[in-house]
This record gives sequence, C-alpha cells and structure tokens, in this order.
Amino acid sequence: MINRHTTFFKALNLAIDYIILNISMISIYFIEDGASIYFGNNRRYLPIVLVFNLIWLLAANISGLYEQVLNKDSIKTYRVVIRTYIIFVSLICFTILILIGTEAYFITRQYLFYSLALFGFLLGLWKLIFLLIRRADWKSMVDTRDVIIIGAGRIGYDLFHFFEHNPDKGYKTLGFFDDNPKNVKEGQLYLGGTEDCIDYVIKNKVDEIFCTLPVSEAKTIEKLMLDADKNLIRFKSVPEYYDYSKKTTIIQSLGHIPVISFRTEPLESLLNRSIKRLFDCVFALFVILFVFSWLFPILAILIKLESKGPVFFTQVRSGRDNHPFKCYKFRSMKVNNDSDHKQASRDDNRITRIGAFLRRTSLDELPQFFNVLKGNMSVVGPRPHMIKHTKQYSQLIDRFMVRHFLKPGITGWAQVQGLRGETKTVDAMLKRVEADVWYLENWSFLLDLRIIMLTVWNSLKGDENAF
Repeated sequence: MINRHTTFFKALNLAIDYIILNISMISIYFIEDGASIYFGNNRRYLPIVLVFNLIWLLAANISGLYEQVLNKDSIKTYRVVIRTYIIFVSLICFTILILIGTEAYFITRQYLFYSLALFGFLLGLWKLIFLLIRRADWKSMVDTRDVIIIGAGRIGYDLFHFFEHNPDKGYKTLGFFDDNPKNVKEGQLYLGGTEDCIDYVIKNKVDEIFCTLPVSEAKTIEKLMLDADKNLIRFKSVPEYYDYSKKTTIIQSLGHIPVISFRTEPLESLLNRSIKRLFDCVFALFVILFVFSWLFPILAILIKLESKGPVFFTQVRSGRDNHPFKCYKFRSMKVNNDSDHKQASRDDNRITRIGAFLRRTSLDELPQFFNVLKGNMSVVGPRPHMIKHTKQYSQLIDRFMVRHFLKPGITGWAQVQGLRGETKTVDAMLKRVEADVWYLENWSFLLDLRIIMLTVWNSLKGDENAF
C-alpha cells in the first residue's frame, strides 16, 4: 500500500534534494574559482556549505515539502517547492549577507547568486522527473491487499467506509463475516458466519483479517487469532473503545497489558524537554544581552514620560499544571483597577500611545524572557491567561485545561495563526485552545523555530489583532 512506500520516497526526495544542493555549490565553486584549491580543503567555503544544508532543512520543514510526497498533485507539489525555495533564498540572504557577511569567508555575491540559481533550476527539473516517474509507476507503488472484516456492527462499517474513502491505503474489502446476516446491509458483502471465516480466507488467499468483534466475544476472537496464525494469515483487531478519541492514538505495552494514550505528547520525553529548555535558556540570554539591554532604558524613559506608574507590569497568571506565577511585561496601559479581570480591546482608552506601539510590535512581552530564565515560561508555548479567565473558560470549554500540560510561552502556534488579542466569544477562545492543543501534540524543535520566525515576521509587518 502507498503508506508502506511513503517513508522511502520521502527519504529519496530529501537525499536527492541535498545532492542537487551540494552539486550546485561545488559546480559553481569550480567554475568561479578555477578549482585552484580542492573544495573539501577550502575552509572559506565549508562553513557556507554547512549553512546552506541546515537552512534547506529548516525551509523544507517550514513549508512541509516532504509531507505526502506521493499524494500531492503536480500543481500543489510545485507550489510547495517554489514556496520552499523562496523561504530558503530569503533565509540564505538574511543569514549570509546580513548576519555573517560574505567577507567573513571570502565568498562573493556572484557565487551565492549563481549557486542558488543553479540549485533552483536543477531542483525544478528533478521534481518534474519525479512526478513523471510517480505517474508512470503509480500502480506499482500501491500494494493492494484483499481483506475481510469480522463483525458488521458500527465499528466494522466505520472501518469499511474508511477503506472505501481512502483507496490510497491499499486495502480492498471483500466483505463481512457476521453471525447475524441482517447486520450486513449489502447482501453481496455478506460472506458467512464467523466460523466460516478461516476457510474462506485460505481458499481465496485473503491477505489480512480485521476483527471488530466486541470484548464480550473474547473466546471467539482468541480462536480466530490462533487459527489465523496457524495458517500464516495476518490478524488485526480493532478495539471497541477506538472512538473515544477522533485522533491518532498511541498503544504502549506494560508487560502483556496494552495501554492506550489518546493524545501524543512529544514533550513527555526527557530528551525533548531538555532540548527545549536548553534552547529557551540560550535564546533568552541572547535576547536579554543583545536586545533588552539597550532597548530597556529607551522604553523605560518613554513609558515614564507618558504616564505615571511603574515601567513593568506584573500579573499573576496560570502556568504549567495550572500553577500560578508572576508574568512580567512592559506597562502598556495607564494604571487602573481593571487590569486583573478585563482584557484589552480595540481602541481601549486605558492603552497609552507608547503602549499601543509596544503591543502592536509585541515588544511589551520582552521582560518575559526573564520568566523563561526562571523556568516558569518557555519561548514558545500557549499564552498564559489571567487566573479569572482560566476559571471562566475551563467551565465552558472541555479541553481548555489541556493547554496547561505545557509551560506557557512568549509566543505560540495560536498567535502566529492570528488567534490573539481580545476573545469576545467562547468560539474565539475555542479556536485558540484547539491551536494550543495541536501544538502540544505536534511539538518539534523545528516547529518552535518556525513559530519564532513567523512571530518576528508578524511583528515587522504588523498584526491586526495586536492591540
């Protein structure tokens, strides 16, 4: 079936893309420098090679280039390729030309231009070749398997409809086995009772058996499983509690006892938490030393000149595991008695002029990098809410408290999706919670980098919901 080949073709695309990238760089090196020094021994260019390769990986992750490589049509494939290439070039220009500088490694802008242009051409040509190969060999990529379903109840029919609506999975359902023929709505799909199953499978060379019988039929399930093993037939069982969650579940074994987790949490891994914490500390120190240190006195003077009150605004908010903590911000409002229960709104008369600028550019959040160093916040995570709102929305939204499995963040997936600012309705908060839970279930280090980059971009171009 297709999903058995997806990993291979994803790896193939990644490998060839990297080969093309490095061939482009080496080729232009020989053309421009006349190959006076062997490329591998030239210390001027090796750092650039490393930068190019790492940035391509980041750009591909941001655009989702290697997702569903066998399912995307030609137009969508090229659209994603072009988007990835534009992100890649932008990051290269920003990193090499601005942060590092071409003089640091004695490379020329001509080298950068020609190597990027050649890479773009070869990349487009390779994707065209891949699409042609994929189209020609599409059927050979699909390892279609004949299967039967034992049990024609709700679960059995859910599985049947899934196979029907997802032919790319490669399963062809021959029919149902059920002790009650009336359960099978389509007469031609009824193949017999459960005792007839194994004989039919052997006679018709069926590849797999999917059993959807309830737990109450444990003895029948066990006998079918043993008979399938004896006859070298793959036997799979669908638990009746599968629909407690509409998302992908994880099954772990504690000895011989299967335990189902209804939510993936990458940050439950100690390694992932360590990576995130290390990055938080390094990034927070960088911002505090190189941005906050010189920007603070300027902003402090402007805040004090415009209105009376402290430079910093401190508020108790809900943290990880719903533990309260003091969250720091630059004060963006006049001192008032409503700050602990009333959200900022558009044209809020409490917001000062400098405060409006700070909120629009998210500079008011800069002091929260000290929260990051203290360990009660992360650079990326769900935004912390006021205690009052946590109590209010936890009663209205079922999964609201799930977001508190993570440390709150200075920025988050909800914010870069435009789900920020005042939440006038429960539905608006629900969308924000759904984005936060999605982040919880799909965390990766590259996703954090993507969110940070999008946050910087949104701050530069302005966000209509930032007020």
